[in-house]
Amino acid sequence: MVVRPSAVAGQFYPGDPDRLRKQISDLIANVAMPIKNMPEALIAPHAGYVYSGATAAAAFATLRNGAQTVTRVVLIGPAHYVHLRGIAAPTVDAFETPLGRVPVDTSALDAIAGLPSVIQDDAAHAPEHALEVELPFLQILLASFQVVPLLIGDVGPEEIAHVLCQLWDGPETVVLVSSDLSHCYDYETARRLDAATAAAIE
Repeated sequence: MVVRPSAVAGQFYPGDPDRLRKQISDLIANVAMPIKNMPEALIAPHAGYVYSGATAAAAFATLRNGAQTVTRVVLIGPAHYVHLRGIAAPTVDAFETPLGRVPVDTSALDAIAGLPSVIQDDAAHAPEHALEVELPFLQILLASFQVVPLLIGDVGPEEIAHVLCQLWDGPETVVLVSSDLSHCYDYETARRLDAATAAAIE
């Protein structure tokens, strides 16, 4: 088995499994009223938990009622460290966090491997935090699942949509978009930009 080891444990989130489990459980417990219907897609931030943990928990808590149903998470996020042309899929069998290994749905990756925008690139995944920071929340909430990890580079929205259409299935599949939305703006500017983004998504 080829495993992609954690790149940011102890930096973006606790490296100790007991501390990590407690932090996530506390964050989710503090979410007052998650929606009752299971979402088909989520957007969650990928900053360090000290900055974005509460916001991430509000998103992930919506999975609580369907935790036994979801068995596959299509996880997409931006590539921060390697310039990409296309959508990068890994070749590994699992991603590792302090909470254990998350198996990669290699069959799903095989199904999209022939699409022109999809490339195999483990170098892009090796240092990347955008996908990794979402995994511990999923490990705490979901009974058992596989992940389809995809890093987005220079690629058009139509190509991304085409890939997602190939992967989006029934209620067992959730699409998780890892994004901080606006970044490095003052508070009022960020609120305005993020409100426009949220309205466009809705």
